[in-house]
Formats: sequence, structure tokens, C-alpha cells
Amino acid sequence: MTASLVMSLRGVRRSYRLGRHVVPALQGVDLDVRAGEMLALTGPSGSGKSTLLNLCGLIDRPDAGAIVLRGEPVHRLDERRRTLLRRDAIGFVFQHFNLVPVMTAQENVELPLFLAGLPDAECRRRAAQALERVGLRTQARQRPDELSGGQRQRVAIARALVKRPALVVADEPTASLDSHTAEAVLELMRERCHGEGVTFVFATHDERLSARCDRIVHLRDGRIEDPPHAAASSAGPVAVARSPA
Repeated sequence: MTASLVMSLRGVRRSYRLGRHVVPALQGVDLDVRAGEMLALTGPSGSGKSTLLNLCGLIDRPDAGAIVLRGEPVHRLDERRRTLLRRDAIGFVFQHFNLVPVMTAQENVELPLFLAGLPDAECRRRAAQALERVGLRTQARQRPDELSGGQRQRVAIARALVKRPALVVADEPTASLDSHTAEAVLELMRERCHGEGVTFVFATHDERLSARCDRIVHLRDGRIEDPPHAAASSAGPVAVARSPA
């Protein structure tokens, strides 16, 4: 894995048991995720997008294969080390925001810093700065139910970015947004990606989002389609599919 890669997956497989049946979700996926790119995972429902996103976010483990995050083989790590990596190196943006309803926007953004053990004053300073960068300085004291959908998504993005992660994984981040709000959210993420080198991996059905990404990886039946689709990358395809053994 070179310094230009944030994550590398090789021969990754994942299945789920439904009653007596074993359902394959990923069937031998190889994927390199480059530093400072926006990568879209696309494909029909059931193609493996969410499973692959969960593996990238260290929420789930593969049944087989290797996953390397910034040079560290995370598929071999115990749960404590994986938890620390999720806390320190990965940001999450969820489709339905997952904000804590009894907390203000400021407190929601402070939460990952507080969990990381930063001093209270530093948590407040960095959270206020993150909210200002997403255009929500004046909404800092409002709770989620007092914010619009677009504002809540911007709080979620501020929360994901406030700890300065190497990688942000986002599940359908624009699915519930109108066109104007989605455009503003996409521009915000693109600025953070290309301006600060943050890597984004999205699972999405939204063509507005995939069209703005640097690269599109299309999944079908648990495999990456060959050749993968490219959006704006000039470095050539780095995602390939493996046939099941």
C-alpha cells in the first residue's frame, strides 16, 4: 500500500445468514481508495454497497480477505483497536443524520471530541469552528428538531469532520435533501475533500452525488463490475473484480 492510499481491500468476502440460508453480500472485492478523493459506490439495492461501506468504516468484519487502513491490517485487529480507529481516523455521515435529539447542534459536534478525551475548551472551540465552516454558526444552540433537513445534514457533516479524520464514509447523504440543499451539501464536502485532503466514500443511488465524485465504483451481485465507471479520475481504474473461488 502506497502513501497515496487511505485504504486497500483485497479479496474481501462477506455473507449473512437468513434463517437456513447463507446470502453472499460481497464476493471477492478488490478496491483501492486514494487519499483526497470522493468515491461513489453505486449499484442496485442488494448489490453490496452498504456492506462494503460498513467494512470501510470498520463497523463490520469480512469473512475473508484483507483490509488495510493507512498501512494497518484492520481485519486482524481486536475490537478495542478497531474502536479507537473508528473514533480517531474515520468520520460517519448517516442517511438519517443520527443526531442526538436532546443535544444542541454545538453539543452534537462536540461529542466525538469529548469521547476522544479532548479538554472541554478545545471541544467547544473546534465544534464552533466546524459549525461556522458549514454555515451554521447562528444555529449552534438549536436542537435537531429546530433545524431543517439540510441544516441537520450539515451538522452531521461538521460532526464527521471535526476530529479531522483521514476517511469519511457516508450512506446516502443526499437522499432526503431537495436539489438546492443537496447541491450545497455536495459543494461543502467537495471543498473539504479537495481543500483539506479528506477522503470520502459514499454509498448512493443519487446521480447528483455520483456525478460530482472523482470516481464511481459500480457493484452488482456482490462484485465490482469490470470495467468500473470513472467520473473525473485521470489515474485509471484501480477497482477490479475477482471471481469467486
